[in-house]
Amino acid sequence: MATVVVTGSAGLIGSESVRFFAHLGFKVIGIDNDMRSYFFGESASTSWNRNLLQETYGDRYLHYSADIRDQQAIEAIFKEFSSEISLVIHTAAQPSHDWAASEPHTDFTVNANGTLVLLEATRQYCPTAVFIFTSTNKVYGDTPNFLPLEEQETRWEIAAEHPYFIGIDETMSIDQSKHSLFGASKVAADVLVQEYGRYFDMKTASFRGGCLTGPAHSGAKLHGFLAYLMKCTLTGDTYTIFGYKGKQVRDNIHSYDLVNAFYHFYQNPRSGEVYNIGGSRHSNCSMLEAIAICEELSGKKLNYTYTDDNRSGDHIWYISDVRKFQSHYPEWQYKYSLRNILEDIYTAQASRL
Repeated sequence: MATVVVTGSAGLIGSESVRFFAHLGFKVIGIDNDMRSYFFGESASTSWNRNLLQETYGDRYLHYSADIRDQQAIEAIFKEFSSEISLVIHTAAQPSHDWAASEPHTDFTVNANGTLVLLEATRQYCPTAVFIFTSTNKVYGDTPNFLPLEEQETRWEIAAEHPYFIGIDETMSIDQSKHSLFGASKVAADVLVQEYGRYFDMKTASFRGGCLTGPAHSGAKLHGFLAYLMKCTLTGDTYTIFGYKGKQVRDNIHSYDLVNAFYHFYQNPRSGEVYNIGGSRHSNCSMLEAIAICEELSGKKLNYTYTDDNRSGDHIWYISDVRKFQSHYPEWQYKYSLRNILEDIYTAQASRL
């Protein structure tokens, strides 16, 4: 039986990966020590999702509460399963650029050193396995903010004739820009994943995600934009919009669509690849547009405040150009629209509340 190792297995993309590959008949090894509760507080804990996975999949899902920075613990897991491992999906991370500034050492060691530990364990114990890394559009720093954006009624937008109107592609420079410390640690990990592919001829890919979202998001103030927005709409908690008049634009991809992209790469892998992946022009919205849909679905008005102080290094407008991935894997396509995504999140958040 083929085995997949999933780090951050109780998180949004990790748990989606567990479900996806368990349904395909894989044995799934989950690695997750619930650092989300450390980063963002008990309300962000993923323990509920870990318990659900264990109850649902039984002996098809083996959970290890290990820290990805712990080389000895990680190598012991990889050594135990060794050549059985055909796929590693690395989603574990410190995911907030705001939080990173409060504990830079923790952020960097989790995101960069943890990735190195996993890459080297893969090279030593299952070198033919496919290694997929969940990177981020923050590797481009604030370079997208220097695009010639135009203010519209509910969003910032770029002219239709501009080369990036369809979205930002992988040729945008990751150099000479403000990344946030989180962005810098993810750049280090992203480049490591590429290097292990090129230098050691391993089958690796960095998927530079836009807003990754879905019903399994716990939704925390510093991470999980749409889930936290929906949670605040339902509970009446105050939501804060940071700058750009609430017209900042993000593309949003459902966790299922992302993991399905991982599966397509796994079936026909390449070495040291980089893909921008997100909702693209298929699924994107501004903050104001997202609020309107949340209010419509919930039948409640969001209680929010506004501050002109935007988050340092935050994007004003970011839409992914996914055409490179689509050209390599033309059978992959989106299942979820923006409306579908928010309906899923509404149902999940309402059931938990």
